[in-house]
Amino acid sequence: MDKQKTRRLTPDKVSYHILLAILVTVVIFVLTILFLRLFTRHGHEIEMPSYAGRSAEELTQNGRAEGFVFVVSDELYENGAVPGTVLKQNPQPGEKVKKGRKVYLTVAASEPPTIKMLELRDLSLRQAQIMIESQGLVLDRIIEKPSPYENVVLEVLYKGHSIAQGTPIKQGEKIILVVGKDIGDLPDSTETATSENQM
Repeated sequence: MDKQKTRRLTPDKVSYHILLAILVTVVIFVLTILFLRLFTRHGHEIEMPSYAGRSAEELTQNGRAEGFVFVVSDELYENGAVPGTVLKQNPQPGEKVKKGRKVYLTVAASEPPTIKMLELRDLSLRQAQIMIESQGLVLDRIIEKPSPYENVVLEVLYKGHSIAQGTPIKQGEKIILVVGKDIGDLPDSTETATSENQM
């Protein structure tokens, strides 16, 4: 009857297999890190240039030359700006970015957008000024008119005529506010008429 030989792991063989397992683990870890660095282009970030004033059409057509993908995301009217040129960008100039990413552009519109006039009558002068500014309109001047209601908007004028709520008007247009000015106790019209009839 043959005796089966049993293989026994000696301490040297155990150490060898442990070292081999550690070595394989380290190699796999290093290869994974190298792959991730290559895939994400780690360490290849650049400083985002400023494209303000550049033609948005030129950038979107020739983005590859700049190393980015340009997308026009919004239009904004700005007095004095050349239509079609870049006003703002995201990411901002100076930010660290990678080549090939999307850059969102806000472009100068050729003409101001049309809005609907808000109701400003019966508001305080301060409230009306805030709403005018929020609409992108310009307060040309304030006309004071005798009234017991101090600093309350009595009328809104556009190009010399009264403008009603909801009237279409372009941003940047100038309007005039007629505001009440308290000049003291105004004579009561009813009392005046009565005294005249008694004379």
